[in-house]
Amino acid sequence: MGKKIINKEVVTGAIDPTTAKIKLPVMISIPACSFLMGTSDEDIMRLQLKEADWAYEWSDNDLFESEQPQHEVHVEAFEIAKHPVTNAEYHYFIWDTSYRLPKGWNGFSYPDGTALHPVVGISKIDAEAYIEWLNRRTGLHFRLPTEAEWELSARGEDGRIYPWGNTFDPWRCNTSESGKKGTTPVGAYSPGGDSLWGAVDMVGNVWEWTSTIFMPYPYDPLDGREEQRLDARYVIRGGAWYYSRKLARCAAREGMMPNHSSPSIGFRLARTPDE
Repeated sequence: MGKKIINKEVVTGAIDPTTAKIKLPVMISIPACSFLMGTSDEDIMRLQLKEADWAYEWSDNDLFESEQPQHEVHVEAFEIAKHPVTNAEYHYFIWDTSYRLPKGWNGFSYPDGTALHPVVGISKIDAEAYIEWLNRRTGLHFRLPTEAEWELSARGEDGRIYPWGNTFDPWRCNTSESGKKGTTPVGAYSPGGDSLWGAVDMVGNVWEWTSTIFMPYPYDPLDGREEQRLDARYVIRGGAWYYSRKLARCAAREGMMPNHSSPSIGFRLARTPDE
């Protein structure tokens, strides 16, 4: 695999196969804090007032149940990547390891013009293979975010429904309402769609894997949900270009098997400081 090389210059787009230098992802530091996780009854009422075309149906069919009860969670300090892993970043992993290609790639490369689009067609197993390779090449300790870390990164400490506030805005994220019919470059909706912390594309564009098993609330990292298994569904977060605003909420959650891949699922990195 060659010599480890760490390039401390932080540049979106992230790799240069001709020099074999890996440029570290832009990471956002989030301090230890407590926040409101999940969807409250007040949130549901607010959605019914503003988005009655679907929120009443969801409530009547108990589709908010997996997001309740809303509860306070304390999270230790961590770092979250500013944007999801891009095709350009993932390409160097493929180039360096001959790992299997995501569906839709041509030869050893992603489709033309999509270097800065989030990589998709990635299972949790694929994401972990990428992270293992990146850690080996850099000597650092990246990982997937926990579900609680992801939600805090998206909504801040005040329990907002969307990263920017409590009202949906199709100009702030890439969902089916945007009519893009595919992914967009990371940060295309920045800064209007950024979270309180400055993370981009936390809702819309692509679903993102977390390290957490899909289990009922309240969230407790010590109850087995942070175990890594092949026979459990893991939480994905954020909605995607293929899905509507219903799932482009900070608290929306779905569960997928770790070998599942889709043209709407990618991932972003996290890291514990000083590891």
